[in-house]
Amino acid sequence: MLEKVRLTTGTFRWWSCPSWIVFTPDLRTSRSLSQKTLRPRLQRLHGDPSVWWVSQFVKYLVRPQAWLEKEIQETCVKLGFKHPIIGVHVRRTDKVGTEAAFHPIEEYMVHVEEQFQYMAQRGHVDKKRVYLATDDPSLLQEAKTKYSDYEFISDNSISWSASLHNRYTENSLRGVILDIHFLSQTDFLVCTFSSQVCRVAYEIMQTLHPDASAFFRSLDDIYYFGGQNAHNQIAIYPHQARTAEDIPLEPGDVIGVAGNHWDGYSKGVNRKLGRTGLYPSYKVKEKIETVKYPTYPEADKLLSL
Repeated sequence: MLEKVRLTTGTFRWWSCPSWIVFTPDLRTSRSLSQKTLRPRLQRLHGDPSVWWVSQFVKYLVRPQAWLEKEIQETCVKLGFKHPIIGVHVRRTDKVGTEAAFHPIEEYMVHVEEQFQYMAQRGHVDKKRVYLATDDPSLLQEAKTKYSDYEFISDNSISWSASLHNRYTENSLRGVILDIHFLSQTDFLVCTFSSQVCRVAYEIMQTLHPDASAFFRSLDDIYYFGGQNAHNQIAIYPHQARTAEDIPLEPGDVIGVAGNHWDGYSKGVNRKLGRTGLYPSYKVKEKIETVKYPTYPEADKLLSL
């Protein structure tokens, strides 16, 4: 199935793309790095090299045109967007009950408050600002009523445009672009990684800091890239199963990750044993796949012409 999206104003240009992209096994995506010489440097400098790798492509693909850059700057001034600020993305409507569970605003704000306390230990916090992005127009007023000591920065017209009957319009597309931009500009993200909006914002955030891999708190999924290769980890410590839900680990075992329970345990399959269950998250590390990509040495020569 193809979806059509209008990309420009004034003139009508359309770009058709598949709703889902299925990659063939020989096309390495996400969870893979560029040249093997890049891997050791990235592992020293970044907490999640695979996210950094994806972010470089995303940042290039979403470069704003002049008219959009102007609109972003005007919106920034209108909203009073400034630091310190934490981004909260709450996806509801069609997502709840089908792809994700309902999470009340209180669940998000627990982590927001925790992060502001951490910021206050490192420097002065003049005001606790939250950039709130949501497809639920009623949430802004609810948040302001329940958390009067916070300043919520949000454009409720974007929330209305994200409703189901308005979602596939040009205004809705602009709203998504603005939300992703401002979420990526925040100091920390609290969201659900089951939503692509928050994952894209997180990816762009990586291009704005030396290492922003830990600048998030997801209420559900771990980070993933749609269509990615299998997400594997390697056991670095042994683990003896203590309950029927646990799986044993030996150093070197490869674990296929199913998810993080955010309570110290993750769920996955021990590929050597073929058993699925829980294991302590700290007893594993990411398994980074490397692929030898072409370097295109002729590009430097063309630039010098």
